[in-house]
Amino acid sequence: MPIRARFSWFALVCLLLLSSCNGYEKLLKSSDVNKKLAKANEYYDKKQYMKANQLYESLLPVIKHTKNYEPLYYRYAYSFYNMGDYYSASYHFKNFTEFFPSSKDNEEAEFMHGLSLYKFSPKYSLDPTNTMNAIGSFQTFVSSHPNSTRVKEVNKYIDELRAKLEVKDSEAAKLYYNIGQYKAASVAYASVMDTYPESGKIDEYQFWIAKSLYLYARASVKEKQEERYINALNAFQTLKEEYPKSPFTEEGKKYTQLAENNIKKIKNEHK
Repeated sequence: MPIRARFSWFALVCLLLLSSCNGYEKLLKSSDVNKKLAKANEYYDKKQYMKANQLYESLLPVIKHTKNYEPLYYRYAYSFYNMGDYYSASYHFKNFTEFFPSSKDNEEAEFMHGLSLYKFSPKYSLDPTNTMNAIGSFQTFVSSHPNSTRVKEVNKYIDELRAKLEVKDSEAAKLYYNIGQYKAASVAYASVMDTYPESGKIDEYQFWIAKSLYLYARASVKEKQEERYINALNAFQTLKEEYPKSPFTEEGKKYTQLAENNIKKIKNEHK
């Protein structure tokens, strides 16, 4: 294609884009409510959510208290979700449930409020506030709609979110262990067990409690060692009795033997 022809084509494309942008800006400033609403819905249906969102926002104060307000707000909330702005989506879906409590879409909006928070939940190492908010929202949904077809899906999301919190808490316990704070580690692992009794790692946590108690005893002053080794033995015994098929029981036997040997040694020294 000749350079002049290419330049002309480029200029035409730019002109069309500029014209389109100018047309959209004029529409945003327009006072023609019906035209703006029709165009906003058209943009929404074409998945041009940002344009639809801006038009919906400009219409909110005008359409409030009219029959169009509910369907507009419904799409307005979804436009945020479809743009990936899950924080704003959660806020507006929550608003929808409060603004339109008798709406046929109320259950869906309540579910989407939780789902938006779920999407906004960060990785386990960051602040867990949004994760806990998502769990709370989903639990409220299940309580409010126990017969909903969405309950199974919601419970799956709750399990995923709780698993994320479990990882965070178990990593905190592991950190105590790694820096040699063995008493704190045993308490933290016990807390993880209490908080997540459905976990598939309960036997592992019990092992780390027992090993932490063993190392805590070993690092203690002589006067406290015997009592603390006995605590470790009790923890290893719990591991053996309650989780006999655990892969950690074999290593637990080694520390059980070490603890027993140390107790014998301490007793012999006191003779």
